[in-house]
Amino acid sequence: MSAAPEVIVEARDRILVITLNRPEQKNAMTLAASRIIAAALERLDDDPDLTIAVLTGAGGTFCAGMDLKRFAAGERPALPGRGFGGMVEAPPRKPIVAAVEGWALGGGCELVLACDLVVAGRGARFGLPEVRRGLAARGGGMIRLPQRVPRAIAMELLLTGDPIDAARAERLGLVNRVVDEGTALDGALDLAARIARNAPLAVQCSKAVASEAAGWPQDEVWRRQAVHSDPVFASEDAREGARAFTERRDPVWTGR
Repeated sequence: MSAAPEVIVEARDRILVITLNRPEQKNAMTLAASRIIAAALERLDDDPDLTIAVLTGAGGTFCAGMDLKRFAAGERPALPGRGFGGMVEAPPRKPIVAAVEGWALGGGCELVLACDLVVAGRGARFGLPEVRRGLAARGGGMIRLPQRVPRAIAMELLLTGDPIDAARAERLGLVNRVVDEGTALDGALDLAARIARNAPLAVQCSKAVASEAAGWPQDEVWRRQAVHSDPVFASEDAREGARAFTERRDPVWTGR
């Protein structure tokens, strides 16, 4: 009998669902799992029939971070150019939603920070406890967290290693929606479906500019935005959107 895959990847209409599948180990990340996630995200970006992904964990836990037993044995669950989990250094061009139940700790929390939107069950907990293990949150925690919450709060979480609950994460702006425990995946799929109904080129453009613009020189922001947005305005989908509005019907997107 073959072992269960460490990550399950399945397409649901225009949504790619990626499920960490080591529930007995709280979905702790391994090198093998990182490789599967990286391949899934390449599929997401390359497949014109996919608009968005949802990342979640099986068994009531999102991800407890790095598998410390394997780390002690010399394994590092990171890929060159992609980082921890095959994604923190190179998130996909297309949007990705985290559906979080239970713990999102260490690298698991950094996976959440690498996602674009987050739906959390009420029992979800987020934390970066690396300092308690003689490590540092180098999978994006030290970089992304101060960009997402006030600096003093980021410093508290990074330096104490203390976790926060879903309600506080929502107040801080780390979480889009808090839902009943056990329904985070349903909530994330609902949010993803709303996004997937929109024009794919426009969705990708919006993510790219929103993600990159903060680092652009002020005198170049409009030119750099145009690099992303001009092809969208010149696309067949832009014309289809106008026609559909005029004809009072749903648009049919082609991604061209």
